Order: sequence, then C-alpha cells, then structure tokens
Amino acid sequence: MTHPAEQNAPTTPAAIADEDTVTVPAESGFYGKMVDKVGTVFAIGFLASMSVLIIEIIMRHVFDSPTLWAHETTTFLCGIGFVFGGLFCASRNKHIRVVILYDIAGPKMRRALDIAISMICAVASGFFAWAAWLMVGRAAFAPDGSIRLETSGSAWNPPFPSLLKIFLLIVMVALTIQFVILAINYMRGLGGKDAKS
Repeated sequence: MTHPAEQNAPTTPAAIADEDTVTVPAESGFYGKMVDKVGTVFAIGFLASMSVLIIEIIMRHVFDSPTLWAHETTTFLCGIGFVFGGLFCASRNKHIRVVILYDIAGPKMRRALDIAISMICAVASGFFAWAAWLMVGRAAFAPDGSIRLETSGSAWNPPFPSLLKIFLLIVMVALTIQFVILAINYMRGLGGKDAKS
C-alpha cells in the first residue's frame, strides 16, 4: 500500500524536472523571488573573494610583494555573503528547524506549525534588527550625530566593520519582512496541497 503523498507524486521526467526547478515556495511571494535573484550577486562575491586570495598568493609568494587589502576584502566579501545567506534560506523556506514534530504532523497541524514558526522567527528577527540598529548607531555615527564610519584600524583601514553592520541591519529588516510574508501566506493557505488540506 502506498502513502497518499506518493500517489500524487510526479512520475514523468518532465514533471520531476519542473518540481526541481521550483526553488522559492509560493508562500514567500514576489519578495522571496527577488531575494532569490539577488542571491546570485553574493555567490559571485564568494568567487571574487577566492580570486582576491589567489592574487594575494601570487603577489606574496611569486613577487614577494604582499597586498594590504586582500585579507580584509575577502573577510568582508565572505561576511556579507554569510549574512545574506540567512535571508536567502528563509526565502526558499530552507532555514534550520527541528522537525521531530513537523515530520509526524498532518497537513493541518503542519500549516499551524508553519504559521507559528514564521511568526516566532519574525519576532526574533525584529529583535535582532533592533540590536543591529544599536550597533549601527555606534559604528556609523559620531557622538555629535555626524556620520563617522568605524574602520578596521589596520594599515589599509577600510570602513568594512561599519559597512558590515549596516548590511546586517538591512538584512535583518528584510528577514523580518520575509517571515511576516510567510506567516500571512500560510494563514491565507497559499502554495500547496498541504496548506489547503
């Protein structure tokens, strides 16, 4: 006897290929699709950081002339990529969750869990956005209110620490919005047979 989910599973190669190409669930909405598209930029950032490291290796070991900027640049590029990764995973609904209860729940209970998880994550992301705002206040503004970006303090001294904190704030606000969209769409029952059952 087959499981009901297996009876409705696609069997033709075309149907399976179509299912594999859908990376952003309907519940993430247009917003999630835009986040998914922007992800390519950060993937290229990881490739750029690898290129910078290769340049640094050549400069250091072939020409005996190491750069001042390679280490901080690669750290910054990877840092913003990892920060964006949380938003990217949420837009694809691939964020980490404990699935002991989720896997044994029926469709209605899964929908209720999806709503609860999205709402809790939205509140948590909102708190983290507030904490990021406090960090940005110290990293981007002088006590008199003028803009003064925090720098690394190295010989090159780029403003990467403050830029990373500003980017974290933007991503945490965007993540909060994504979880609110997910919660609303789960409540409305968009996007799948499980949600409609």
